[in-house]
Amino acid sequence: VQLQASGGGLVQAGGSLRLSCVASGRTTNDVAVGWFRQAPGLEREFVAGIRWSGGNTYYADSVKGRYTISKVSAKNTVYLQMNNLKPEDTAVYYCALRWGSTVHRSAERYNFWGQGTQVTVSS
Repeated sequence: VQLQASGGGLVQAGGSLRLSCVASGRTTNDVAVGWFRQAPGLEREFVAGIRWSGGNTYYADSVKGRYTISKVSAKNTVYLQMNNLKPEDTAVYYCALRWGSTVHRSAERYNFWGQGTQVTVSS
């Protein structure tokens, strides 16, 4: 399985970005996809996740109400819509996929990772 993340960029505080994560290779519906982020000097942290089968979504408290994770099954793509961005959202964002439908908040539970896309929010 390969994951390709894209959509990052530079945006002013209050702005929006939409990240995309395209999965290729052999997958099934029994997977979960998560978005994580890592700022310099900090650990990688869970941002949002979605169960491929059923579409249940989960968010970190820090982004709840501002971020929306969604998927388009026909395109094998997961999106992360980020609104009302804040400078503290600045990080490299990664998408990850794990076998099994449970969305875990721990990065160690994920089997495949995309290459990361930089999000920078200026004040």
